[in-house]
Amino acid sequence: MVDQKFTIASDSLDPAQVPQRTLYTGAKIPAVGLGTFGSDRFSGEDIAAAVKEAIALGYRHIDCAAVYGNEHLIGGSFRSVLDSGLIKREELWVTSKLWNDKHDEEDVIPSCQQTLKDLQLDYLDLYLIHWPFPNYHAPGVDVDSRDPHAKPYIHANYMKTWRQMEKLVEMGLVKHIGTSNMTIPKLNLVLRDAAIKPAANEMELHPHFQQPELFHYCLDHSIVPIGFSPIGSPTRPDRDMTPDDTVDIEDPVIVTIAERLGIHPAVVCVKWAVQRGQVPIPFSVRRNEFRINLACATTPPLTADDMRAIAGIDKNCRLIKGQVFLWESAAGWEDLWDLDGTIAS
Repeated sequence: MVDQKFTIASDSLDPAQVPQRTLYTGAKIPAVGLGTFGSDRFSGEDIAAAVKEAIALGYRHIDCAAVYGNEHLIGGSFRSVLDSGLIKREELWVTSKLWNDKHDEEDVIPSCQQTLKDLQLDYLDLYLIHWPFPNYHAPGVDVDSRDPHAKPYIHANYMKTWRQMEKLVEMGLVKHIGTSNMTIPKLNLVLRDAAIKPAANEMELHPHFQQPELFHYCLDHSIVPIGFSPIGSPTRPDRDMTPDDTVDIEDPVIVTIAERLGIHPAVVCVKWAVQRGQVPIPFSVRRNEFRINLACATTPPLTADDMRAIAGIDKNCRLIKGQVFLWESAAGWEDLWDLDGTIAS
């Protein structure tokens, strides 16, 4: 397929109208981003095309990760956009993530360099440690799969990885570093010991899983909460679906608000996220869907009553439980999340 020249879409939204969050450095991150985790349901080519079209429509925040297996394709989209001269590199916010099998000190910098090569960029705006564990699983494994070498969180080892992340900032390859899938006990230790503190924490956030304690902890410590699965991740991998999962976009409160406003329930979820103060990164390869996800941040807000009603429906339903990262002595997936306030070992 011949790549088409990049142009700004005729129905593009003005990026200046999209709210922004301010990091502790003073840098600003667009308050809605496009996720690029296609699970096993979408091709890398589809996702790369969506990235290019999303930027044409006004997106300036793209959330990537090495483990998604599509950065080399997304890089072609970035190159087309930047070579057009219509968008400057400093107008884009690009995030990527260090995967679990690259936590060793000698692997962190080369892994970031490979991501930059794949994305065809000179620097990242934000680089996250994807999970706090160096636990690897092969793509497509069953939910019950366990790596015999998997380990619980070991803070001394995590900080060795973090020191290399800090070096990436010193080298100019990364503007900011951050965490993902963390808990308050783990973040307490990182904030205690880090020379460069995390600028953001990427975490599961949607109306049925609001994580109020961790959410407010991040705000109180000037860590921007970036929310994945903002509409409840309907296209997540089959292995992450369990019988007790609830569905945000079928919730009566969400549906009632959507019907009153004449919008899809998914849009209510994204609007709620933006107004609450997090940075949602909804994923879609469908133009009408990712356009409206961005547009909803620029349209009239939900009412205070709407926000209170949604706050009251938190079902504490974690969808991405992370079972494949468990170590042999772990009692269950709950050990990944330090639910009793202590770090499981």
